[in-house]
Amino acid sequence: MFANQKLKKRRQELGLSQAQLADQMGISRPSYFNWEAGKTKPNQKNWKKLAQLLKVDSAYFLSQYDIVEIYSHLNEDNKNKTLLYSQKLLEQQNKVVDLMKKKYYPYKVYERLSAGTGYSYFGDGNFDTVFYDEEIDHDFASWIFGDSMEPTFLNGEVALIKQTGFDYDGAIYAVDWNDQTYIKKVYREKDGLRLVSLNKKYADMFAPYAENPRIIGLIVGNFRPLEA
Repeated sequence: MFANQKLKKRRQELGLSQAQLADQMGISRPSYFNWEAGKTKPNQKNWKKLAQLLKVDSAYFLSQYDIVEIYSHLNEDNKNKTLLYSQKLLEQQNKVVDLMKKKYYPYKVYERLSAGTGYSYFGDGNFDTVFYDEEIDHDFASWIFGDSMEPTFLNGEVALIKQTGFDYDGAIYAVDWNDQTYIKKVYREKDGLRLVSLNKKYADMFAPYAENPRIIGLIVGNFRPLEA
């Protein structure tokens, strides 16, 4: 690709005006101005004539000339190092471009719910802001803590909760009971709620109605936060 800025730089280095160089080239000043402005580029004949007048190799006007010129003077060991470094730079650049193309949605994530032995219900208003590449309808989000709901809900993921009452047996809810909050499959029985873990190493828990267990909401999604 013709590097118009290199043409301008070289002309200025030789102390020539655009009009002077245009006259030497035998073209109009507007035609030459368009070369430096990047609007047009010289044909093969004018390209060679420019190189002669400006006392440079014709490859000088290629945008990659400086890189090729420097690379050609390196020894084999340094050429290999340069190539490896360039490849790493390209990989990093592509990652940045991919991230910029993606749309990330922010989620306010409150203090952890439990997917294990239980954790105090969030109520102090403190939250972390995390990002995910999908927008999922929910009322609030909370961290998952523990392994009792593996393999579906993993420790360190975000649980998305839709505030609702009890809908049907076997659905997964956030439940507030005995000053703890849990993510569990819930079954409504005569005297209370049976809380069931997906991880079979955990026994079922029973929350008597007399202890006022409360369905906080239905778990409508979960995800591992992405780096934005």
